[in-house]
Amino acid sequence: MKTSVALIGFMGTGKTVVGKLLAEKLDKEFIELDAVIEKKAGKSIPEIFRQDGEIGFRELEIEATGEVAIKKNAVIACGGGIVLNKINIDRLRKECVIICLMASSQVIIKRTSADTDERPLLAVPDRTRQIEELMKFREPYYKRSADVTINTSRISAYSVVEKIMEKLKENES
Repeated sequence: MKTSVALIGFMGTGKTVVGKLLAEKLDKEFIELDAVIEKKAGKSIPEIFRQDGEIGFRELEIEATGEVAIKKNAVIACGGGIVLNKINIDRLRKECVIICLMASSQVIIKRTSADTDERPLLAVPDRTRQIEELMKFREPYYKRSADVTINTSRISAYSVVEKIMEKLKENES
């Protein structure tokens, strides 16, 4: 039986906030994959992107995913692009129920508007267009990867956690 939960989804869908609450509620370890990558690299995500590019970041992501995917009793908040490499999802699927958090582009734009340097893929003149294009491109990857999908656009993080717990109970039976 799978004992861990992996949260996937686009940036700004609530993976970190929901992940922390869910881990607390389920008494599981919370792991933020981006923090694992930063520790491994000895630098921040924006620095990795600037110095090593997205390819360098994705290589670190694959390595970090391999390490955390085998953990039992964890809630893992994954980066938004984790689905771009099938090896990541295959590794997570062995021990994790994969929950995809979704939100409308308008909600994501609002939630990420205060993040200036933290999101390298949004360091472009037209953030709205960038978000919409990235979401459209990644949507099939999210759908293919998820065991469960929950829209977080209009509900609180606590309500998302409740929905996830309901889905986990359904999966058990």
